[in-house]
Amino acid sequence: MHDSTNTENLEGVAGPLQRRAATTLAEQLSAQFAARIHNRLLPPGSRLPSVRDCARHHSLSTQTVVAAYDRLQARGLVEARPQRGYFVRSVDEDPATKAVRDGAHDAVAPPAAPTHATALVRGMFHQMGTGSSASLHGAPGSGVLPAQWLGGAALGAALRRIARGGELELASLHYGHPMGDAELREALSRQLASLSLRASPQQILTTSGASQALDLVLRALTRPGDAVLVESPGWAMQFAQMAYHGLKLLPVPRGPEGPDLDALEQLARAHGPRLFVCVSVLHNPTGQSLSAASAHRVLQLAQRYDFQVVEDDVYASLAETNSPRMSVLDQLEHTIYLSGFSKILAPGWRVGFVAAAPRIIDRVIDQKLLAVLTTPALTERAVARTLEQGQLRRAAVQIRTRLDAARARTVLLAENAGCRFVTPPRGLLGWVDTGVDTAMLAQRLLDAGYLLAPGHLFDPLQQPSTRMRINFSQAQDEAFWRAYAAARR
Repeated sequence: MHDSTNTENLEGVAGPLQRRAATTLAEQLSAQFAARIHNRLLPPGSRLPSVRDCARHHSLSTQTVVAAYDRLQARGLVEARPQRGYFVRSVDEDPATKAVRDGAHDAVAPPAAPTHATALVRGMFHQMGTGSSASLHGAPGSGVLPAQWLGGAALGAALRRIARGGELELASLHYGHPMGDAELREALSRQLASLSLRASPQQILTTSGASQALDLVLRALTRPGDAVLVESPGWAMQFAQMAYHGLKLLPVPRGPEGPDLDALEQLARAHGPRLFVCVSVLHNPTGQSLSAASAHRVLQLAQRYDFQVVEDDVYASLAETNSPRMSVLDQLEHTIYLSGFSKILAPGWRVGFVAAAPRIIDRVIDQKLLAVLTTPALTERAVARTLEQGQLRRAAVQIRTRLDAARARTVLLAENAGCRFVTPPRGLLGWVDTGVDTAMLAQRLLDAGYLLAPGHLFDPLQQPSTRMRINFSQAQDEAFWRAYAAARR
């Protein structure tokens, strides 16, 4: 295959090498890795399998693998590092990233390669492609429910009612209110009240998903160089967002009961952080919820050291209403509440929101105006109708019942395959120890057509890990666990 081949037309997941093909085995292997690099399934900073390991896996000679890696290096896609192996190259590597890569970073440096976080998301989108691009069999490492579990019918019915009521033109042909659709904010205020969180519609701002909600909060409340407390393990996309804002990440170990409170206090005293970004309920990736005692202690530390707690509650609909939330205990004095509906209702609509004290909401509104002016009123109005008529609540009950069954089945399959659960399995996500390097395991499983979420993605410093995140609703396939066991061996 010629080096100028358009790799966007190649499958991102490798098939078996063809020994009677017109191209050499080295060219085929090089093309497969190039396709993964261009699709960001192997993001900058990723380490390729060792020459011996790759040769053994594909039943090739080491000379053939070296020839393939040399082709990748000649194209500028990888670089060889003495005594360490071959790594995917970043063509626009900045000095901070290079310093981290070379080991010149301390415990509060930004992650080495924030683009690692997007690899998993790109892989999920790749799986949802059509034709030759739909080359993944499954994504047991994803963070979303299967599409067939979600409430598309309710949303369609809400849109039809809006159209019949003559609201379609008003909601589509004019800018919406900068704070978001008034009907949705009223519905959100009532929903939060059911959690015992008092927030008026004037304290709620709608966003394009919970990810934008966090981005706007970071823009409003931080400046480059500020320190921010984060959970470890935690969600990689959030780490990447903060790194791109130039923030220093202060990792706080997360256990079954919540963050390590001693470590949290030491970091707060030493670095004066602006924020603590955390998940109280059904934590990603461990699936655990904060204890009431831990929640109280975190709020005491927030008051003492003057930082805001940003509470991400995107899995709220999958949790029991009485789960401890710091925003409820604090009533938004030192807390900012984020959530959305992508996980349970409409991923493609990207409807999220921020609830905070008026002094903070005013600053976040300014950032929304600068970023997007307003968010789509039509989709927000449709979500409001599903909330008002109780359809979201009924759908959540059905999904939780279905998820309980999926979790029981997946736990059995995972344990039979040799996995050990680091934390008790709860909610949508499980945190398991495999006993092997999951970054390399993920590459092996990609060959078999499965997208994993290796543990280093959830480490603010991206250290190698033997752990991985699994999605109980997406990991029920026995064929995946057979492929996992084979790759692990």
